[in-house]
Amino acid sequence: MPDGHVQSRRFARQSAACSSRGIGALRLKRVLLIIGGLCCCALSSVAQTSDPTTDQPNKSWTATTDLKSGDLLPTRIPVQIIESHSQNGNRTIDKRLVKIRGTDGRLEPYQEIETEIVAVDTATVRTTTRTFAQDVNGVKALVQVTEEEKHVLPGDDSNIVRVTSNPDVNGRLQPVQREMVETRKISKDVEETNTTVMLPNINGGLAPAFKTHELRKLRGDGTTESQKITLLADGAGKWELSEMRQVTTSQEGANRTTEERVLRRDAEGKLVEVSRVVSEQSNGSSGEQRTIAETYSVDVPGTTRDGNLHLVERASTSSQTNASGGRTSEQKVEQPNPGDPGAGLRVSILVNDKMVPGPSGEQSTVTIRARDSNGSLGIVSVDTTKSDRIPTIQIQQTPSEQRK
Repeated sequence: MPDGHVQSRRFARQSAACSSRGIGALRLKRVLLIIGGLCCCALSSVAQTSDPTTDQPNKSWTATTDLKSGDLLPTRIPVQIIESHSQNGNRTIDKRLVKIRGTDGRLEPYQEIETEIVAVDTATVRTTTRTFAQDVNGVKALVQVTEEEKHVLPGDDSNIVRVTSNPDVNGRLQPVQREMVETRKISKDVEETNTTVMLPNINGGLAPAFKTHELRKLRGDGTTESQKITLLADGAGKWELSEMRQVTTSQEGANRTTEERVLRRDAEGKLVEVSRVVSEQSNGSSGEQRTIAETYSVDVPGTTRDGNLHLVERASTSSQTNASGGRTSEQKVEQPNPGDPGAGLRVSILVNDKMVPGPSGEQSTVTIRARDSNGSLGIVSVDTTKSDRIPTIQIQQTPSEQRK
């Protein structure tokens, strides 16, 4: 799937969801969103043990996650997420069903998402995503459809058209968003992507609302650079620069460093840097991986802007994979105390993940802890995932073994 899916801008990144503050005061809907995001983290980490390139024309699996909330949530909300994957020839179907406890104490369907991917030919892929929810009568109802068609052109260029539709009062699907993405190679080491998004206008149709232009370059030393600008329509036929995002990634041996800078217009119309993320990733020879990401921002909880960047978050992640395919990982998120922002960072989120493979599938447990109003770390949730997917164990060879 291409980068820059427009709908993704409406939701926080998973790491941001993990670090949401004031968990004790969240409403039911927001709690479910956070829980769903955390469960996605767990399920996606399980999926990493599989080898998607294995030549298996027919394969399927099912994973069930049971989440139990801890003392930090105002309401203990049992949540169950069932995911399934099936593939037959050129057709793949992924389903995700979320269940919550109803008034009668039983788990009832809350949301279901079905994604169908069809490889029409070697150059065309069609993807249809259908989202269902329960209506007032408890009946499954279609609430949104997203249809995407991707064409791969000669020279690794590609065109994507993505249309999202919602049902009207009569149940007829009406387009609410249209996205067009064009990617082309300018030269061997330079690639650009232009995206235009159309949204409903006052006339009832769709009109261009914003667009992005991204330029990616590969330097001779292996460093990659990208610059992405976002333009907003002013309603009078002109485009105004809203944001610039610059990303630089360098590789040195097994270590990778990425720096992302975001610039936006200030009150005077000048582009100023509002945030910066610097991350370092290292990979050990025995399968361990460590990542440290530091986020700097002009916005610090509990203070007013002074025009400077300040460290507002440090996320440290370590993971280890053993010879049998099992994996353990720990994520620690440090943030300022809004009540005493000058005291520096303190641990606000801890996430522990353990996955154990077996002859009949995989089982993982994710425990999430967060700081409560008293400053103590308490359990937010514990989710257990069982999957009948049999992992493909990848044996890593040393450079000397590869030369033989």
